[in-house]
Amino acid sequence: MQKTFQVGAKTFVLDQDKAEAAFAAKKVINGRETMTFNLLPLKYQWAYDLYRTMKANHWEPEDIPMGKDIEQWRDEKAVSDIERWIIRMGIGYFSAAEGIVGDNIQHVVRELVTAPELKLVLGRHAHEENIHADSLLYMIASLGINPHECEAMFEDVPTIVRKNEFVTNVSRSLRRDLDLTLPENKRLLAKNIFVFGQCMEGTQFYGLFGMILSLYRQNKFPGIGQMFRYTLRDESNHIEVFRNLFMDLIEENREIWTTEFKEELRALMSEAITLEKEFIRDCLPVNAVGLAIEEFITYIDYIADRRLEGCGLAPLAAGVKNPLPWLAEMMDIKKEQNFFEGRVTEYQKASSLNVASDDEL
Repeated sequence: MQKTFQVGAKTFVLDQDKAEAAFAAKKVINGRETMTFNLLPLKYQWAYDLYRTMKANHWEPEDIPMGKDIEQWRDEKAVSDIERWIIRMGIGYFSAAEGIVGDNIQHVVRELVTAPELKLVLGRHAHEENIHADSLLYMIASLGINPHECEAMFEDVPTIVRKNEFVTNVSRSLRRDLDLTLPENKRLLAKNIFVFGQCMEGTQFYGLFGMILSLYRQNKFPGIGQMFRYTLRDESNHIEVFRNLFMDLIEENREIWTTEFKEELRALMSEAITLEKEFIRDCLPVNAVGLAIEEFITYIDYIADRRLEGCGLAPLAAGVKNPLPWLAEMMDIKKEQNFFEGRVTEYQKASSLNVASDDEL
């Protein structure tokens, strides 16, 4: 079908069939390559919707006051050495982990997908990882923590090293020229998206999230707690970006969705759970901040099964219940109270309110 436009003495003929063929050629991978980055017409509406939600949730670390945190950090009686260790661990681990995620998005996944709207939302995802990394520098500078301590934690604590190697090995396998028409390479990409979205951001981040937010519930380090709440809200969107990307990749390449591949992904999640539990037992003094170790371990099982089921995979610990429902409440950050003035302020832009429920956790 062609449509003709007459503009003065000139005639322009637009070929709709050609345009529709270009739209049909949009795919997660192996799709139509174009330098124009033309988003329209949208094929992956979820990607654009999530991009808008993420953009509306924008925050800056410097907007969050750190006066109370600094006061507590300097007061030997206000917080214990164990509580200071949790803060150091949180800052040290995430200062590197957020960078690993962002690097994989920019230099692996975003390079391989071909639909512009997917590149758009992944670009926003990477931008938010930069904000998270920036927030950790803000915490370090505010408290006067030696940044070399953070680097040492990520290099010298064995359970952290193993978590690092688990994801970086998956990322490294794609950092080369690959023929993505081959099923084995499609599986490598699907595995990467699953590991980073569901195993790392979706499960392995939650040990430290729970620790720091437990302190926040006790009015310890309110500024840091607030930044981690915003980060956790961002992470819920990141998990959904990678879940949708994974599901569309599978749908467009059904030949890779074999029983063997499903079991490989479940085994990867099982390994991620084991590594996270080792990390919690090794580094996080759970009982010291009002959390029972077994409840916390069970929570990791609960979260992991939610991630598996969200990707169409069978759970590993079927029937496990959420032992920490208060973590869902921590996601309700539509309204926040100003630390100094006591007035309720809207942090999120009015165009979009993204309040996660317990189902999303």
